[in-house]
Amino acid sequence: MRFDVLTLFPEMFSALTAWGVTGRACEHKLTSVNTWNIRDFCTDSRKTVDDRAYGGGPGMVMMAKPLEDTLLAMKAEHKRLGLETGPICMLSPQGKPFSQKIAKDIVNYGNLSLICGRYEAVDQRFIERNVDLELSIGDFVVSGGEIPAMALMDAVIRLIPGVLGDDDSADQDSFMNGLLDYPHYTRPEVYENLSVPDVLLGGHHAKIADWRRQRSLELTFKRRPDLINLARENGLLNQDDELFISSLQSAR
Repeated sequence: MRFDVLTLFPEMFSALTAWGVTGRACEHKLTSVNTWNIRDFCTDSRKTVDDRAYGGGPGMVMMAKPLEDTLLAMKAEHKRLGLETGPICMLSPQGKPFSQKIAKDIVNYGNLSLICGRYEAVDQRFIERNVDLELSIGDFVVSGGEIPAMALMDAVIRLIPGVLGDDDSADQDSFMNGLLDYPHYTRPEVYENLSVPDVLLGGHHAKIADWRRQRSLELTFKRRPDLINLARENGLLNQDDELFISSLQSAR
């Protein structure tokens, strides 16, 4: 999968391309991250990318033309390489909340272009003319779109077949089945007087699977009850799940 990133700080993306799971995915050509420095496509000597907002108010607004010129250069490169430009996505607090489901959808796109805004905002005319979807990584504000873009790409890259050592690792992550992940344990068997649950030591795979499912349901019920309702609406809960959830409700 190919990512193209329009940014004022391309150096930041070495954190994604040079380290860990995502770095190995880039090294093995399972994905590529191509950065486009917006200042490279400014026409004035000062490489101006922002200006004051019409109507007043604090902060500066990213100008439409440098962004659009960068985007045009990116599309020209895609055409030269015989690639189809995928969706244009902007990271924004006003965007739709990013989720594991959206990450799974993005894997199927093949190409995704990401716009990393800075300053107070991006000129709305650029958004209306060029952006296919806006995504947010949460109800908070950061200094720019680079860190949200890297979080999104990390979530997507780990879903690409072959990226993880065991593809089942991704299938068992939180949110993949609509619920939070169950607790995990490793050696030693006893740590600071806390023991690994007996069921995980017995080797009975069916009992272990039941324990993990119930712990996943319990954690989701306590911390993210909204996910329980969503899983129910999507048909992801069976009769045994519902009986266990009823027992949790009764125990309150």
